[in-house]
Amino acid sequence: MRNSAVLAVRRGVSCALSCAVLAAAPALASAAAPPAPGEAARVPFAARYQAELHGGIVRAANASAKGRQGTETANDGAAIGYVDVDDDPLTYNSSRAELRVPDGARVAWARLYWGGNLRVGEQKPPKDNGRVLIAEPGGRYKEVLADTLVGHRTADGADAFQASADVTELVRWTTPGQWTVAQVNVAMGRSAVGGWGGWTLVAAYEKADEPLRRLSVWDGFETVGPRSGELRVALDRHRYPKGTEGRLGVVAYDGDRGTSGDYLEVRTGHRKSTPIGDSANSVNDVLNSSITEFGKAGSTRFPASGNTLGYDSDVFDLRGALRQGADRVHVRLGSREDTVWLGALFLQADVRR
Repeated sequence: MRNSAVLAVRRGVSCALSCAVLAAAPALASAAAPPAPGEAARVPFAARYQAELHGGIVRAANASAKGRQGTETANDGAAIGYVDVDDDPLTYNSSRAELRVPDGARVAWARLYWGGNLRVGEQKPPKDNGRVLIAEPGGRYKEVLADTLVGHRTADGADAFQASADVTELVRWTTPGQWTVAQVNVAMGRSAVGGWGGWTLVAAYEKADEPLRRLSVWDGFETVGPRSGELRVALDRHRYPKGTEGRLGVVAYDGDRGTSGDYLEVRTGHRKSTPIGDSANSVNDVLNSSITEFGKAGSTRFPASGNTLGYDSDVFDLRGALRQGADRVHVRLGSREDTVWLGALFLQADVRR
């Protein structure tokens, strides 16, 4: 059976930016600083990619910062250091994670998101927010530059940012395995708000023998919290039959473990919203410094810290919310106690099996 046509929704670039550069990176000691990308304190959430095809969405993610003693449970006031797993003396942080694209599948679209806090014990230069290094399984580092507006906001004692770039051509032709991302521009040290940072690689794939699904990826840079209010996103406006299977992914920054009041809700009709959570992410502390899929560790990553000290990249099961069917998938996400920055949401839902 031929795959359905894919509708890719690409937002226009808000300002003059360098496109992603997927050439081999020069030695960092002699690399010229990239031009500072355009930034905004708030980037409204909008559709980045939408498609209806036989296939799905997968993601790889990991943290770039860690607790220096390795025993902290919350990032507020913690001593923050770098995760650095490669053997390259020219990188100050690096981490790995597996992107599990099914055998025989074709990657239709992929995007890399990275971000964190620039102000802890040291102050990192914002000019480097829009630059990162990535290496495919068994490959060398390649430089990637942000290809759209970078979110960057100084508030509540933090200096938070998120950048992203299209990496479809790089991901499409690689072999299975772990991806390495380095030089995420996050700071180390100690401060009252702590430090955090990480990356998420999101990929949509096609595979003829999988169910027909609707896929949607939205991104932006929004602050939620007691003073900022909540984020509401109309991810999907299609109808789904009873018993539909689906999943919802969230990328967020500075969700403190143990600080209650973080919530994620999905509205599928006129009835009351369904709270979303699982065994690793309670409905009252859903942004709790974790990288999980359906409440479990998910794909292989190195290091595999259970507590990522302020970086969240989680995938939730939506079968409960879609049990009675739906005529929409609208998301509400907020925090009653904490200030959190939101970077991306992605949805996968079966049209028919």
